[in-house]
Amino acid sequence: MLYNNGYDSIEKLKKAKIQDLEKIDGITSNTAKNILKEMKTKSETKKTKAKPQKKEEVKEKHKKVEKKEKTVEEKLKKQEEKPKEIEIKKEEKILPTEKKEEYKVKKKPKLNKELEERLRLRKQIKNRKPEFLREEWFRYGKLSRRTWRKPDGLTSKMRLHKKYRPSVVRIGFRGPRETRGFHSSGFEEVFVYNVNDLTRINPDKQAARIGSSVGTKKRLEIQKKAEELDIRILNL
Repeated sequence: MLYNNGYDSIEKLKKAKIQDLEKIDGITSNTAKNILKEMKTKSETKKTKAKPQKKEEVKEKHKKVEKKEKTVEEKLKKQEEKPKEIEIKKEEKILPTEKKEEYKVKKKPKLNKELEERLRLRKQIKNRKPEFLREEWFRYGKLSRRTWRKPDGLTSKMRLHKKYRPSVVRIGFRGPRETRGFHSSGFEEVFVYNVNDLTRINPDKQAARIGSSVGTKKRLEIQKKAEELDIRILNL
């Protein structure tokens, strides 16, 4: 409407009056006032933006920028110096390396070939031996799976050795008789409760196991005596 009536630029609208705008069809006095107010506000905002900055303000801005640049440079320098300080501290902490104690091979028994073969056979049997589970341990919460009980009952499928039932304890799962009571290292275990018990041990074939009821004082005495007699202690 304004464009059709000759107001084809903003400069012409600025020069226009309320009375001139009211003459246009469709524009009331209120709309004419609002149009002129908007034109004034736009012109004022442009003036404020176009104001040149003072020299003092420009100098202050330059100073702030320079301070920021300095702080950034200082931070970068500190970051570069930190790893050097850490390296220096590490060098100070590093002490002359002490010689580590060499690993001593544990004593092994002197066995016959027959006993060595029996121990190998026992190991093979143990590897293939199944876990013996109690009958219907999964049904009742109070029953433990490892507390073995012989299956009984006329209709017990486990007693009758039916298919897909757990295996039952039998003689065939047992190891050789000659190796019963032997440690996995090949030594025969002998329980020790005082220093005098060590005198009964043969160090070539037997090893000591300190009893659980022995105190620390007596345990240390047994260890010293065992080192003197060249006896291996299994539970050190």
